[in-house]
Amino acid sequence: MFYSFVAAVLSAVAFINFAPLFLGAVTAWFSHLSPVFGVIFNYVAGLAFFTSATGVLQKLVVGLGAGLGIWGVINLMEGYGNDNPGAKSQGMKQLIAGGGVALIGITLVPLLANIFS
Repeated sequence: MFYSFVAAVLSAVAFINFAPLFLGAVTAWFSHLSPVFGVIFNYVAGLAFFTSATGVLQKLVVGLGAGLGIWGVINLMEGYGNDNPGAKSQGMKQLIAGGGVALIGITLVPLLANIFS
């Protein structure tokens, strides 16, 4: 289960890193193909919906990361309290994963507001 979570996070990072490049190429191609598509992409780029949606998405992703981190701290404390190495390991993994998800929410999600510009 943890590895599928890591794969999902890495996929999201790859999407966020390469999406502006891909969408820029698609926009240029459609604009060259037909002026109507260029007008549509310029209209979508001007919508304030994306900036407000990225603010909400940022809060959700940071909240998810913080929740995962808190859950990891609880498992870590439980592992130290019961001298359980399995719980310590899982708690540390959850804590690091939660920090990573929160970092993605803080640094990469705001870049989605400028994805069409």
